[in-house]
Amino acid sequence: MAEVVKMPKMSDTMTEGVIAKWHKKVGDKVSSGDLIAEVETDKATMDFESYQEGTLLYIGPKEGEAVPVDAVIAVLGEEGEDYKALLDGENDVDGDKKEKEEAAPEESTKSEKPEEDEGEAVTAESLGATVITMPLLSDTMTEGVIAEWHFKVGDTIKSDDVIADVETDKATMEVTAYADGTLLYIGVEKGQAAKVNDIIAIVGKEGTDVTPLLKSPAAKSGKAEKPAEKADDKTTESTESKAPQTAESKEESQVSSSDDSRLKASPLARKIAKDKGISLSDVKGSGDGGRIIKKDVESYTPAAKAEATPTAAKTEAPAAATTINIPQYVGEERYTEKPVTQMRKTISRRLSETFVIPHFYLTMKIDMDSAIQARAKINEVAPVKVSFNDLVIKAAAVALKQHPAINASWQGDKIRYNEHVNVGVAVAVDEGLLVPVVRFADGKSLSHISAEVKEFAQRAKAKKLQPSDWEGSTFTVSNLGMFGIDEFTAIINAPDSCILAIGGIDQVPVVKNGQIVPGNIMKVTLTCDHRVVDGATGAAFLQTLKSLLEEPVRILA
Repeated sequence: MAEVVKMPKMSDTMTEGVIAKWHKKVGDKVSSGDLIAEVETDKATMDFESYQEGTLLYIGPKEGEAVPVDAVIAVLGEEGEDYKALLDGENDVDGDKKEKEEAAPEESTKSEKPEEDEGEAVTAESLGATVITMPLLSDTMTEGVIAEWHFKVGDTIKSDDVIADVETDKATMEVTAYADGTLLYIGVEKGQAAKVNDIIAIVGKEGTDVTPLLKSPAAKSGKAEKPAEKADDKTTESTESKAPQTAESKEESQVSSSDDSRLKASPLARKIAKDKGISLSDVKGSGDGGRIIKKDVESYTPAAKAEATPTAAKTEAPAAATTINIPQYVGEERYTEKPVTQMRKTISRRLSETFVIPHFYLTMKIDMDSAIQARAKINEVAPVKVSFNDLVIKAAAVALKQHPAINASWQGDKIRYNEHVNVGVAVAVDEGLLVPVVRFADGKSLSHISAEVKEFAQRAKAKKLQPSDWEGSTFTVSNLGMFGIDEFTAIINAPDSCILAIGGIDQVPVVKNGQIVPGNIMKVTLTCDHRVVDGATGAAFLQTLKSLLEEPVRILA
């Protein structure tokens, strides 16, 4: 009889897995214990062995696809067996929920049908009109207030005319029309607010009746379509910050070098000219009254002007000597997006959960002169090279036995005081951060701890860690000293109540026996869960840690 194979839960934090590779294909014989797939979890890529026997009849997800825990990924059974009924049975587990979901759209369709029929045939394009909506003028804007209308219904406007001033949550900015025609409708009066994408005006042919358009479903939802060819201009102009009015007036009052006429230009044209290093006095405007608009600046070429007016260029040469010419630089904005890995998803979720913990931080300086000497002597005889991080792990483990309140965790209605010491060691990998656990660290030698940490680091980077390797920590150590970091604060690795952040060892002047001498100082910061640990308790732990590292022989006792 056919049986379904489901995505297993391979770690305590796993909610979904990605099929990294299939080792079997449909039609292959599978025995119990056979490796059928590799699954990428939130922490490692792990082998998935079958605990069933039979022929592989069905494979659901393809390689690279994510599947929730307990979702069907394959079906095993006898060769030629019909398995579709089995899949249908799995899909009907949530049948009631699906029926409700299917019923909801039907009801929604029935209720919305009259409105769709009412406005189906009426669009802005069918009327030859253009709808102007409240633009998104800042990243935090949800609505805007019409501070001033510069035109009234019945006026003729151009595509680059500033039709209104809008007060946003950050500044008062201009809204430029992106269509030529007659202003047929104003939807928001001066001083009133409109939400982003709500209709504020309609432009079209004189005498056009826009009442049917306003009654259409699109208009009621504030999502009327804009002409595609104008959308780019609108977006560009609406998202840029406008210069103060005094600066604009000053620019518009400047005199051109050719005919002494007053310069008039749209804000968008000024912005493009400034970005390209083009002087507006060199550009001929094609707008109303010689106003310079976007297309005039974009089509302007300095070479064409130089060829057309050689005499003028010679005449203006002396003035050019006092003018600063900014060279034009054209850059390209681009970015790359990558799917979030399972590890990064879990890191994001777990760190977000820790912000309910009331953190506080304690920092202490430790004299590492004796630790440096002790490490050098230990490495002369040790089978495995011992690092400063290994010394800190061992010292922290010994100190935790003396301060059980630090080796504890918050359990909601009780506090758990752990009698064993399992130290989690933060290990950086390409996708994020893993925390394998050195179990019973207080009872292990420095060489043992060093060998174990090195092995964890290699397996972590190869994605070969197992759930048992990262579960069950009672305290965590995070060391960034090897990266040149002096000090930092770390976020608690729940359910631990504390995490120790280790900075680098700096050679600095210190006072010993009343004299200033060179010293080697390391800063450590203890992050504490205030629900479990008080300030004095954390300080006492750090004092013990300091004494152990400043007299390393006590660690070996």
